Amino acid sequence: MTIEDPGPSRPEDDRHLEWTLVDSAVGPLFLAATRTGLVRVEFHGTERRIRPLAEQLGAEPVRPPAGREVLLAEPVRQLAAYFAGDLRRFELPLDWRLSAGFNRVVLRELERSVPYGSVVGYGELAARVGQPGGGQAVGAAMGSNPLPVVVPCHRVVESDGGIGGFGGGLEAKRTLLALEGVLPQPLF
Repeated sequence: MTIEDPGPSRPEDDRHLEWTLVDSAVGPLFLAATRTGLVRVEFHGTERRIRPLAEQLGAEPVRPPAGREVLLAEPVRQLAAYFAGDLRRFELPLDWRLSAGFNRVVLRELERSVPYGSVVGYGELAARVGQPGGGQAVGAAMGSNPLPVVVPCHRVVESDGGIGGFGGGLEAKRTLLALEGVLPQPLF
């Protein structure tokens, strides 16, 4: 379970934005955290992502030397453990500022109720948040997820057995589902 967000923070607390790039089984991940918690995980990570994110959050970006992270040390450690097959549930403080409204409700329900090694259909997840027939809206919420892998949008699939879409690319989704034992390991 991720640690609940502590609610609104003082703006001066979150002007510090630590970021890094980490290698993973699905390619480079861009990670960013405020003092409130992990705020962004992004596939196909590049340094170019920090400036727009910092502007969006009104923060000053800091990239500490590898191994010297303060805010990202635990997310980096837990992601490495997850990709090694040693972690099944993230225990991290999250900064939810990049998600709001229906999208946040859906993402929090996903994080809370769909454990490692299982999947849920878009329509079923919509019904869980009181929006039966809202499968497409759930798909949009998955596409807006600022914290993929940690908030496991890869676990949402089509009701007919199809894998569905994925912002990190379908091979990344297949790799994550295979890691969790839901699909066979990819051949390439």
